[in-house]
Amino acid sequence: MFTGIVRELGRVVSVEGGAGGLALAVEAAESASHLGVGESVSIAGVCLTAESIEGVRISMHAVPETLARSTLGRLSTGDAVNVEPAVRAGEALGGHYVQGHVDAVGRIQSVEAEGVGLKVFVEAPQEVLRYCVEKGSITIDGVSLTVAELGLEEFAVALVPHTLEATTLSALAPGQEVNLEADVLAKYVERFLGARGLRSGE
Repeated sequence: MFTGIVRELGRVVSVEGGAGGLALAVEAAESASHLGVGESVSIAGVCLTAESIEGVRISMHAVPETLARSTLGRLSTGDAVNVEPAVRAGEALGGHYVQGHVDAVGRIQSVEAEGVGLKVFVEAPQEVLRYCVEKGSITIDGVSLTVAELGLEEFAVALVPHTLEATTLSALAPGQEVNLEADVLAKYVERFLGARGLRSGE
């Protein structure tokens, strides 16, 4: 499990493979020093398993299911990525419960200056929007954020200066694709109500 609080910006140093599977290596000094082989690490919001750690380099594999649901297959050598090791017992939960299980890929509609930060509108599929509420949580490329506005086909988030400095979100641009993960607690509520015939209209 993760919290959506990015530990550091990593750098992709190698990408090999295709739709059938991808071998990925990322340089992330702080995260590598805390990780063990077999442990989970979030790369751009995707939970992967550290298969080897050599110095500051973390090597992982992404399977077809992961590639189909995320933007990992579009990474290139030199790209910056948000990195967060799995949270350990006793550590502060600064964001929200994040699994690293990407629900869908969204597309940036617009990026607008707002005070000292940015307001970003993201077009998202219904399988993500159905779990969104204003002031609720959403994860974009591994970053825990708060839904500021909610529309029929999109939602908006506000990015504060620290988020812009510490993550890849400062480089967002219209048309760019991003990994989205809805709040898992909303999914459990829906499942619980559905099992008892309490969903809307039933």
